[in-house]
Amino acid sequence: MNDCLFFGQNNYPKLFKNKSEKIIKPIQFKFENENENENENEKQIKQISSGNFSTIFLFKNGKAIEYLRENNSKQNPSKIQIEENIQKVTVGYSNEAILTIEGNVFAKGKDINSNNPKEFINISSLIEDKNDRIIEDVVSGYNSIYLLTSNHNVYGIGSNQYGQLGFDSETLKKTEKPILMMKNVSKIFSGNFSNSIFLLTSNQELFGCGWNSYGQLGLGESRRKEKKIQKLTKIQNIPKGKIIDIQSGFFHSIMLIENENQNPKRKLYSCGFYSSNGLGKFESTYEFTEIKSSLFENDDNILDFSVGQVHALILTSNSKLIVFGRNYYGQLGTGDTNDQLIPIQIKLPKLRFNENISNYHISCGFDNSFLYYSPPFSNLEEDLIKLFRRKEFCNISFKTENGEIIEAHKLILNYRLNQNQNEIEKLQEIISNKSIKESNQIFEMIYSNNSKINPKLYSEIKEIINSNEKIEETMKRIYLNENEKNEKDFIIERKEKQYKFPKLILIMRSELYRGMFLSVTEDKSNKVTDYSELSNKSFQIFEYWIYSNQIKDEIEITQEIIDEIKIGIDYFQLNQTNPNLFDLLINKFNNQNEEKKKTKEFIKKFNQTNPNLLNLLINKFNNQN
Repeated sequence: MNDCLFFGQNNYPKLFKNKSEKIIKPIQFKFENENENENENEKQIKQISSGNFSTIFLFKNGKAIEYLRENNSKQNPSKIQIEENIQKVTVGYSNEAILTIEGNVFAKGKDINSNNPKEFINISSLIEDKNDRIIEDVVSGYNSIYLLTSNHNVYGIGSNQYGQLGFDSETLKKTEKPILMMKNVSKIFSGNFSNSIFLLTSNQELFGCGWNSYGQLGLGESRRKEKKIQKLTKIQNIPKGKIIDIQSGFFHSIMLIENENQNPKRKLYSCGFYSSNGLGKFESTYEFTEIKSSLFENDDNILDFSVGQVHALILTSNSKLIVFGRNYYGQLGTGDTNDQLIPIQIKLPKLRFNENISNYHISCGFDNSFLYYSPPFSNLEEDLIKLFRRKEFCNISFKTENGEIIEAHKLILNYRLNQNQNEIEKLQEIISNKSIKESNQIFEMIYSNNSKINPKLYSEIKEIINSNEKIEETMKRIYLNENEKNEKDFIIERKEKQYKFPKLILIMRSELYRGMFLSVTEDKSNKVTDYSELSNKSFQIFEYWIYSNQIKDEIEITQEIIDEIKIGIDYFQLNQTNPNLFDLLINKFNNQNEEKKKTKEFIKKFNQTNPNLLNLLINKFNNQN
């Protein structure tokens, strides 16, 4: 069931058969083959990415379809023929990139594969360092693609016309092979229509390079005349707080900052050229400065934002859809084609799932916009694979056929292999005959319990894996086993009681602890924290959910518990899955109330029967006497 709204240019590509080139009000988007008999996973949108020549829809089941500009006459989408499950899609002006769950990136475009620009090729396999070929994230720029590896290194491929790959553009005009740009990077940011790139290092320093003719890199007035910044340069005077996202348009960049000490805690900052563009201000700015508007209230939080070529959309927790920028094709959804230099609010249409606005997302294309429903799809198996690719907590090594070392997390292997040392030795024997790529796939199959990753390899190792048990069940066993002292290596102390957790579990479930344990500057010792805001019962719910993504059957839910857990979710920055903790609580609360109601009605009816039990007993007693 998809809930997706579209507005803007209906031409490149054409998404609606019988609609005009300009759609100036949001309308419901439906796929040509949509019908009620399709599996929900086939229709549930996970992500949308749109460029000037194509739009890709990614679905929950890991499949994707694309509408191409050349399909203008047919207007029918085509399935993307990638055998692996797709995790993320990203479309630039003239390129596309697809990140699979296995950590590969397939891409196409004239600056990626000049011999056959319409064919997807595995660009991650072209990285020279074989140990650096597992990709954690990918973003597209205007004519370039950037890869973030599991080892925190960033590679660029494609055009370097403006120095957007961090090299002199005269020496290196373009490359069809990924080249190393920077090491020790935690996040990469660009824009589908941007010739600029931003890299955030593990110690929270921001670097940028590329096109800067309009000050879109935020380097200040003194660097504005430098049209090309051809070397990664540290960006000074960044607003205080945590950088959540940066997206760039053609002439500007917008940054989302989160700061717990301000209201609202999330604010937008922009830099670049203002005239008829999505800067949100009446004047050009060459450093990141706040986009101010009365529409951003103290109790309102920015949930999502997206930047197109020259426009921007923002979604807030108070169900506001805020827009600004150029509007020639109606991409602001205002009902006209007038540009809006500063933020204005447009009427949000009645949505199918409007009661949970946080599950809606925005995607701006070249001159169009999407608002779509997409609940969180993250699950423990996917989190474990991501964690496997990060080596900070690996504590057991295996040697491959070429003598290369691959590391894993002993905690997960112990429970996947039934805590059997013989099985670990058998696994070592199998790995010793495999390449590094095959070994990585074997470990990812063990972590995720997913035989689809590579059925052939899975058949070789299935005898040593407890393949019928879900990861959540494994984690529940860890939770119930108080003797697992070595694996429960972190303590949360509250109200004079200690709760022991494996750090791995906290990393997977909580952004708070992910930042604490994976930060390069943070002390990784067994810290003791104190959080006494939750009652014992509420903390037990939190503890059990951390392991199992479930709520204990015997726990009775009250309104006070729901209110406390709401605070706890925010404090621990829980990575909510589907269904999330809050939804589970509400459902259980409603079910329990329904049961109580039925019980009361039964007792009431029982008491109203004639003759009732009490009268029968009295009569019998009198008769006997």
